[in-house]
Amino acid sequence: MIRATVLEAAHPAIGAALVENSTFVAHPWRRLRNTFLSMQRMVGADDATREREAARLNRMHARLTGTDARNRPYDAMDPGARAWVVATLFESSVTMFRLSGQPLEQEFTEELYAEFRAMLVTMGDEPGQLPDTLAEFWPYFDRVVAEELENTEAMRVILYKLFDRLPAPPLLSGLPTLWATGRALAAPVVGVIAVASLPEPFRRRAGLPELPGAQTLMQGAYLAVGLTRFLPARWTEPENVIDLLSLTPDPDSDDPRARSVAALYSRMRRAGALLRLLSPLPGQPEPPAHAPPFTGAASAHRQESEDFFHQVLDQTGNGSLDWPDLAAMARELASRLDLDEPEETRLYQAYADWWRELQPALDTDGDGSISAEEYAAAAPSLAGPALIRVAEVLFDVTDKDGSQHIDADEYRALFRTAFRRDTSTAGEATYTRSAFVKEFLAFMAGRQRTTPFDPLLAEA
Repeated sequence: MIRATVLEAAHPAIGAALVENSTFVAHPWRRLRNTFLSMQRMVGADDATREREAARLNRMHARLTGTDARNRPYDAMDPGARAWVVATLFESSVTMFRLSGQPLEQEFTEELYAEFRAMLVTMGDEPGQLPDTLAEFWPYFDRVVAEELENTEAMRVILYKLFDRLPAPPLLSGLPTLWATGRALAAPVVGVIAVASLPEPFRRRAGLPELPGAQTLMQGAYLAVGLTRFLPARWTEPENVIDLLSLTPDPDSDDPRARSVAALYSRMRRAGALLRLLSPLPGQPEPPAHAPPFTGAASAHRQESEDFFHQVLDQTGNGSLDWPDLAAMARELASRLDLDEPEETRLYQAYADWWRELQPALDTDGDGSISAEEYAAAAPSLAGPALIRVAEVLFDVTDKDGSQHIDADEYRALFRTAFRRDTSTAGEATYTRSAFVKEFLAFMAGRQRTTPFDPLLAEA
């Protein structure tokens, strides 16, 4: 997945779309789950499911247009770019087997290539965007690598920034020190392996560094991954792995794994507290006499506002609030609820109206985006008529049966935290329209962070 994503991001059009619209920097684990779920649907045996998912992807891609940093237009519906995404998935799958000591037989590889080409047909594209035969594919792949790929910003973010800043998955969110230590050790290694696995002509043309021993390290990593074929299948199934990473420790959950992890965390915290008691930290220095003027409640409120801005509003992680951030919220909610037309368009339109209300109210310097400082200075302006409309539309599309109540099943559809696991309070939770709108407004204005909306839109 990492290798294929890097090759996709090196395509100028795809890289520009990722940088401008994707949530992979701020919410990588959520993006991974959504991508895997989409792939499950696209390669499943059910024709209706594949066609429905293809239609959803086409609607999503049709909304991703713009210009890159060099004023070159990009369009996520470009047939050549979409074919390259399929090509990278196929080529990286074959390469993974080869480097892990399990090269695929020629006949199987040809069948696999035919299945990947069929994905383009399902998406409504001409299969001719990829060569007809496997023998013709390899020259095509080499040509794109040699002539079209670039050292894009999106590719550099993935290779050199994403893993350095990767937030902990929900499973390890309660162990920040352990995660930070492991990330500091693993991130450089992952980057070296990812670079070494890329085609050599592209590494040379893009000026990517290759450290001594990188090829050996990369080969060893792939061979080690290949050994997982000897483990029980249930341990290595991608859905089980992603579901485990998505597990939020909760002593009150109906999932026994969540309760077990919560109990383990509790014991670890008690052990840590005992250690700190036996070995107290040095005393904290006295605050300076010239303390900054922003102190006390005002400072705490400002910090809370900025945290909310970066964790919830800045969905793309670029440091500002723009239309792509609100579009990402609409996209995540539509995916959670598995919306079709016209409900999906209603939700996007409600968010678009909110952006048109927000921008003139909060963008005080007129640069077209809203900074964390501008938001903190005018946070109450978020809860205007357009945001109320967003809440009402979200209620309507969640209330599938039109009962004017969100029942337990509808609650689970919106607030589930993984593929099939329910939230711990879903059995009892219901919402009236007024209660739902009130809670959503309180959350989106940054006034209440204890609602189910927080993990829905703030989770990594």
